[in-house]
This record gives sequence, structure tokens and C-alpha cells, in this order.
Amino acid sequence: MSDHEDGRVRLDKWLWAARFYKTRALAAEAVEGGKVDVNGDRPKRARALQVGDEIRIRLGPYEHVLKVLALSARRGPASEAALLYEETEASRARREELSIQLKSLHAVFGPDKGRPTKKDRRDIQRLKGRR
Repeated sequence: MSDHEDGRVRLDKWLWAARFYKTRALAAEAVEGGKVDVNGDRPKRARALQVGDEIRIRLGPYEHVLKVLALSARRGPASEAALLYEETEASRARREELSIQLKSLHAVFGPDKGRPTKKDRRDIQRLKGRR
């Protein structure tokens, strides 16, 4: 009898099957690096997940808070992976808010017209006091 039939799946396998990480090695590295919490504790990668567990995953600047709805040790299509978990509304709202902030930050500092023209370069040189 395998772990999946027993109602338990390794944390790193589940994260890979739920498509949060591209490989199991990346999932295991994230767990070991403290990027994943299960029920408020810092787990090991072989921790057995159960239905109903709460997982907190930090991916880049974003943080996902999930509730495990189903177990799977097999990586399938994204439509099946989405059925393995449910993200809390508060988590989704925080991620969307952060996404808007990051997009607006990049919009302010983005280049608006590309390389400077010859006139722009002369003006820059004049501002730097070289002419």
C-alpha cells in the first residue's frame, strides 16, 4: 500500500503535483529553505500531508495561503492541479494588491521613448557640466 492510498503524500511531491514548483528538487529546496510552512510549523520535505492541512508558500514577493483539498503524488494537467487546493480569500486579495503595487512601480520607472537623441545627449552633457 503506497502513501497516497493511505491518505498521505509527501510535502515535496504534493507541491510538485500541485504545480507550485517545476521539479521535485525545487520543491524540496524551497521546503528546506523555509519558504513553506504547514499548519504554522516549518516542516521537512518528507512530511506527510493530509486533507485539510493549511500550507503557506512564499514564491518571490508573493505569499500563498492554501488549504489542501485533495492529495496527489502524480503531476497532471493544470486543471487537475487546481483541484488539489483552495486559496484563502485574504491571501488572494493580498497577492492581487501586491501585484498592482509592483506593476505601478514598474510603470513609473519604465523608459518612455528609448535611446536618447543627439539633442538629448547634448543636454545631458550640458547638465553634467562637460560643455
